[in-house]
Amino acid sequence: MALHKLYIEEFDEIDYQLIAIHTTIEDYRLAYMLNKNLPVLFARSKEDVQIKTQQGIAYFPLFDFECPIHGAYWSLIGNQGDIPASKGFKDGLFTASDLGIATRVYLLPEFKKVNFFVKIESDLQPLNEIIKSSFDSLFSRHRKNKINQ
Repeated sequence: MALHKLYIEEFDEIDYQLIAIHTTIEDYRLAYMLNKNLPVLFARSKEDVQIKTQQGIAYFPLFDFECPIHGAYWSLIGNQGDIPASKGFKDGLFTASDLGIATRVYLLPEFKKVNFFVKIESDLQPLNEIIKSSFDSLFSRHRKNKINQ
């Protein structure tokens, strides 16, 4: 009888980088700012990320960009989502109104202070090189703007 062994180290390879963003601006504005300052073109995905929880289904905004040069796939994902609660009154003056309170849920509950994540995946080029080149251009432009002011 043949004996097969699987080593978990073979599957323990991280093939993406996750960057946390703390901000109070709206998701579309953040995507615009990243498009303006990084070599990406985030566009709103047709479908949001759906997570089924005990309270219901939560939707998280998703913007994505595929870079043909580096072979990288970038995702901008919101960490906070709301599950709308519709609790209408059956009797009285407010029969047609919904006065429910939405439940706030997190995509990654251990990072409740994080508003968005940028996830970068690549098969062709090492992720550290992609991130370094992208953010080096951002910081060099920022330094030039400070010097010119």
